[in-house]
Amino acid sequence: MPTEWPRLDYLGWQETCTALHLYLQVAGKYRLAHTPWVNHSWHATFYVTPRGLTSSVIPDRSDIEILFDLHEHKVVGTSGDGRTLSFALEPMTVADFHDRFVRLIADLGGTPSFDGRPNEIPDPVPFTEDHRDRPYDRDAVSRFHQALLRIDRVFKAFRSSYLGKVSPVHLFWGSFDLAVTRFSGRRAPLHGGGVPALPDAVAQEAYDREVSSAGFWPGGGGVDEPAFYAYAYPAPEGFRDAPVRPEAAHWHEGLSEFVLPYEAVQSAEDGDAALLAFLTSTYEAAAALGDWDRDLLECAHGQKGKPRPADAA
Repeated sequence: MPTEWPRLDYLGWQETCTALHLYLQVAGKYRLAHTPWVNHSWHATFYVTPRGLTSSVIPDRSDIEILFDLHEHKVVGTSGDGRTLSFALEPMTVADFHDRFVRLIADLGGTPSFDGRPNEIPDPVPFTEDHRDRPYDRDAVSRFHQALLRIDRVFKAFRSSYLGKVSPVHLFWGSFDLAVTRFSGRRAPLHGGGVPALPDAVAQEAYDREVSSAGFWPGGGGVDEPAFYAYAYPAPEGFRDAPVRPEAAHWHEGLSEFVLPYEAVQSAEDGDAALLAFLTSTYEAAAALGDWDRDLLECAHGQKGKPRPADAA
């Protein structure tokens, strides 16, 4: 039976969502500073786990992993020599979170040096200067985590039907979205940059190849509700007018992307199938209109415990 999808009310937990986003930026900037660069900034992301969101191993001296434990609502740091330290996720300021995080890294034997400004946020306030009191709604965070687990599952199923270069399913802390991206294998035109508080060189490296990308936002950035998105870069002619599924999916003029409200998936008889239809139909539009080599790039969805035949697309 399809797993029930939790209800999400962005406006009801907007302040907590913003706080969690900024806390992930602090930890993300630490990972970014101490991890060798991987194409398209894949080295800086977080990953969904049954307990929350993890950095995976950060190669800083004692090798450190950061876990946002969204069951027990704490930040947990683990070092390669077996030490574990944590502090609570609770109402606080971003400056307070930054101070606690720096102490945790130092106490684990790491080097708590990293850029102290948020990315991809208009008019960013440095972490140490952000003294605004932030709430922490534990129930809303728990529902968000449960939604991420379901989205991660569907994104990974979608990822399995592609033979070409495809990203991990990962959370970008700059834009605060869980995403998966397919690549055509061809170079793309130079990206124009212009992302708030992000060096143009980072955006240009991220989009130096043709992509069909999809993801999930909890809300914000011009969409005041949780929603899925899909876009192509560069967008082929006719992309915006392509038929996509399910019925609730539509082209968003302000974002120049396809958008599917989370509620349409949450309320569907089979939410997994509704989301997979969105991912598949938006990719097929990008690939068909962009003249991707689909015979070479595509395959059937992966099956549990069964190798894909080597001679089958």
